[in-house]
Amino acid sequence: MLLLASSPALSAGSSALSFSPCTDNQGFGCTTVTVPLDRSGALPGTIPLKVERMQAGGAPSTEAVIALAGGPGQAALPLAGFITKALSPALSTRDLVMFDQRGTGASAPLSCPALSSSAGAAGIATVGKLFERCALQLGAARGQYTTQTSVEDIEAIRQAMGYEKLVLYGVSYGTKVALEYAARYPQNVSALVLDSVEPTDGPDPFSLATLQAMNPVLAELCSEDACRGITATPLADLAHLAAILHNHPLRAAVYDGSGHRHVLSTSESDLLGVLQAGDLNPALRALLPAAVRSALRGDASPLVRLTLLADGLIPTIPSRQPTENSEGIDTALNATTICEEAPFPWGRGDPPAAREAEANAALRALPSTAFYPFDANLALEAGTIPGCVDWPDAAPPPPVVGPPPNVPTLILSGAQDLRTPTSGARKVAATIPDAQLLVVPYTGHSVLGTDFSGCALLAVKAFFGGLPVQVCAPASNIFTPTPITPTHLESVNPAAGVPGRAGRTVTAVLDTILDLNRQVIGATLQANQALPSGASFGGLRGGYARLRLGAVLLHRLSFVPGVELSGTIPVKGGRLQAATVLISGSAAAPGSVRVGAGKHVSGDLGGKRFNVALSKVKLSRFAGGEWPSAPVAFPLPGLARVH
Repeated sequence: MLLLASSPALSAGSSALSFSPCTDNQGFGCTTVTVPLDRSGALPGTIPLKVERMQAGGAPSTEAVIALAGGPGQAALPLAGFITKALSPALSTRDLVMFDQRGTGASAPLSCPALSSSAGAAGIATVGKLFERCALQLGAARGQYTTQTSVEDIEAIRQAMGYEKLVLYGVSYGTKVALEYAARYPQNVSALVLDSVEPTDGPDPFSLATLQAMNPVLAELCSEDACRGITATPLADLAHLAAILHNHPLRAAVYDGSGHRHVLSTSESDLLGVLQAGDLNPALRALLPAAVRSALRGDASPLVRLTLLADGLIPTIPSRQPTENSEGIDTALNATTICEEAPFPWGRGDPPAAREAEANAALRALPSTAFYPFDANLALEAGTIPGCVDWPDAAPPPPVVGPPPNVPTLILSGAQDLRTPTSGARKVAATIPDAQLLVVPYTGHSVLGTDFSGCALLAVKAFFGGLPVQVCAPASNIFTPTPITPTHLESVNPAAGVPGRAGRTVTAVLDTILDLNRQVIGATLQANQALPSGASFGGLRGGYARLRLGAVLLHRLSFVPGVELSGTIPVKGGRLQAATVLISGSAAAPGSVRVGAGKHVSGDLGGKRFNVALSKVKLSRFAGGEWPSAPVAFPLPGLARVH
């Protein structure tokens, strides 16, 4: 929870607010705006909204930017640094106002024991009962945590702070809040910036837009011949694997951070989970096509490992807990808002049995093609219906939201966004005549936080400079799909000029280090924070690698069966330094390889000395690009991501 400097709590509408310097966000002043829990007066109580303001000048401006995070349930205040930089073109003459929406972060966060971390392991059959128990634990107040109440909170903040107009910046669920505020108070809105749009009639309980977006997302991922040597039909591969997993999970051996072997499984819902996690993590997207293809060929280990990576269970860290994800989603608030207001295919007063029947009837009325590459059963199980079918509604039906005002509007959408697909952005853009829509290639959800090209930031600068937003310049995907994982040394190309087993071992060594680097990148982006010293990764085929301050320790790390690497490689400035690694294993030509020494790899394997240019080594029979190119780097700040 964000620590705020103490300040008096003043009710909305007060003539003045008292600010004091924020302890966590330099340059911001902190205050509290207290609003009623229930504006109808039926329920007593108030909610203290923690608010931060960064002034553009010596006195408050007449117009402010208000930033709205996602979820629902994500705290906005921890994102102050990112938002300040992303919206800097708007802030020369406007104050920036941020607040944690009611029930999140530092604004009286919701909590219910039923949805505690220990309860989160419940199966699909019991999730509805857990949600129902949460609703009863929250009581009647649960009806006061909807988008409409957040809209009225924004208006209360505007009045309390004395702003004449607002620029609303929303990301994901925050765009829904922004659009509803703009429709309710059009006279108070001067502009909209909508990143990763959730339409006001969402979320769809069957996630149809997400399922239907998989074809264009995979098509772009594999464009420019990026999947050559992997697959020509990524969507069909996904559908084939989903059908197999629907009948039975695939089991495979994986190795933990101590090199211990475990046999784990991946299900159809796990496969969908990898796709959804890849929405915010381009490394996962890049690993998916080959992992799917390997599984179809009988090698499920890459897919099972990818599932663990997507779940945050890789790497093993010293506390033996998964890396902490700093997204800041309040699960109780998320469940409450969705269950109270999502457009479900049932009557609000219907009992659970009737709701379930109505949901199944609505599902059966849709063609099977609507769910491709998955099926109707998964669409039902993976959506919002299982959790909300038992939820007792406490709020009235949400009102129909009118169109937003035709104010200057910038809409940003990632071409590879599955969470809030571009179809939703186009739908909203069509309701605002002068809206400018920018689709950013090779980018998923939360565009300003995850766009590596800089195109979205240029769009923000142009928008607030009064210039037309330009289409993104042609760009290459820096996270190209990775090659199919070798299942034996004979499938590896020998390094040029080093024939036989020794040459294949050279390539396998480089493949192993490159695979480790991909796992480090993927895990860092998934955790959205730097990995701690001591974090360790099991090899795909055995052994492990441990990250230390300034070094990577390898202990019989194996990516290609029968080829094991041991030794310590120094790391400086995020790059591997020259080091000699010992090579062993039943399939390998034994000996040593010197890696990290510029553009060459050298050593002695099976009694044969060699010195080969890295450019002459064709890794894993893959002719396309790689990320990162050798020499391998271990960088990795997290991205600023909003759900």
